[in-house]
Amino acid sequence: MTDLSNFATALAKAENQPQFTYESLYIFADQLIGAKLFTLTAIDNRRQMARRVFSNLPEAYPLLGTKPMPDDMWTQQVIGRHETFVANNIDAIANVFFDYELIKSLGCESVINIPIVVAGKVLGTINCLHQANHYSPNHVALSEQLKLLGVAAFLLNNSRSSLGDTNE
Repeated sequence: MTDLSNFATALAKAENQPQFTYESLYIFADQLIGAKLFTLTAIDNRRQMARRVFSNLPEAYPLLGTKPMPDDMWTQQVIGRHETFVANNIDAIANVFFDYELIKSLGCESVINIPIVVAGKVLGTINCLHQANHYSPNHVALSEQLKLLGVAAFLLNNSRSSLGDTNE
């Protein structure tokens, strides 16, 4: 059973933010729906750029600068229509992610990308990957519980400078 109190405690901490909150969100997501690979991607809607802000496997998926958002089916679904994306086999993943071979090498062949939307704008996505055929309709329904936690995490990410944390 998942416990929201751990996330609330992480969010309230003053030190090591937003990393502490991101790690707590990962633990909650892993307990709720499972995630061998878990990343958070912040979206800059004005510049149409994306930036990975957290990875539970930084050796394979490091935090590197920004990248432009492609105009493709995934972007239209997740960023444009604010709909969760699910693929449960490597062929479906290969249709939208160029790094599908790396994904497969990590033992992941299914993905769920959850858009985090506030005031009509996608702040970022929660990205969970697992073995083939992992994300059932029940997992997708449960993933809705991650959205509010994602809002808190991405708002924290966006407000770091106003909180006095300007270190990257």
